[in-house]
Amino acid sequence: MTAPGTSDGMHDLDEAALTRWLAANLDGVAGPIRIAKFPGGQSNPTYRIETAGGTIVLRRKPFGPILPSAHAVDREYRLISSLHPAGLPVARPLALCTDDGVIGAMFYVMDHVEGRSFWDGTLPGLDAFDRRAIYFEAIRALASLHRLDPRALGLQDFGRPGNYFARQVERWTRQYRAAQTTSIEPVERLIEWLPRTVPAQTGQAIIHGDYRLDNLIFDPARPVLRAMLDWELSTIGDPLADFAYLAMNWTLPADGRSGLAGWISRRAAFLISTRRWRSIAPRPAGTACPTCTGISPTTCSAWSASCRAYAGA
Repeated sequence: MTAPGTSDGMHDLDEAALTRWLAANLDGVAGPIRIAKFPGGQSNPTYRIETAGGTIVLRRKPFGPILPSAHAVDREYRLISSLHPAGLPVARPLALCTDDGVIGAMFYVMDHVEGRSFWDGTLPGLDAFDRRAIYFEAIRALASLHRLDPRALGLQDFGRPGNYFARQVERWTRQYRAAQTTSIEPVERLIEWLPRTVPAQTGQAIIHGDYRLDNLIFDPARPVLRAMLDWELSTIGDPLADFAYLAMNWTLPADGRSGLAGWISRRAAFLISTRRWRSIAPRPAGTACPTCTGISPTTCSAWSASCRAYAGA
């Protein structure tokens, strides 16, 4: 969500109805407004709304039939309404509309956060030290999310009890069956294999569910995270799932998206030779990590491994 992809008039919202709703529900908002749809493959379409009182962002369910429990923007709104006061970098939520009759689907609006989004995980245009700082900040923020107590935020019922990994496999299978039109043998084998091999859950926390670099907005000039985006898959689960999803990018090809494999090794010799390498060297089990203070030694070692991997070790 770096910039809107269409100009005024090139969108699929009822502008008049939306203007009336915004004026009735937000202070300082009145027509005329300007709407632009953000590019990208968001499963919940997202729009930039320019008003006389400032710029806001609208995020809605898709129009038409959808799978049960999917695209729950009301869950997203509830979550960021709890995370924002807790100091986590998320956009400030403004209002939720549950009336499909306004624009054709449930939606919510939030503050627009200016900054940088990085679609290419190799961070072209940044030097080695800035790249390191960006990834350290992403990991620090994720650890901050995982340290939050769901009960203290009123989110104790935000996820189902039981093994998160098993729940995910069950959910994916159920959604696949609901949308299935033909039988694909490799998928059938996977559906049979996954329930037998899910790992035990090692912890419980609020997890993002889709934590990757292009779902983050950084300060325009500094390696400071200003907002985590796209909370559609968030729940209560094992924090190592978020870590594994982020670390997966070190094994995916560097093809202009989040993947880093094949790109890192060309820079490993230089990065390892720098004095800054010492700050991301392996730590003995049980010692404190200044980046991830407050999480278990096992997880802390995992974060350090992630940082070392990015440096090419």
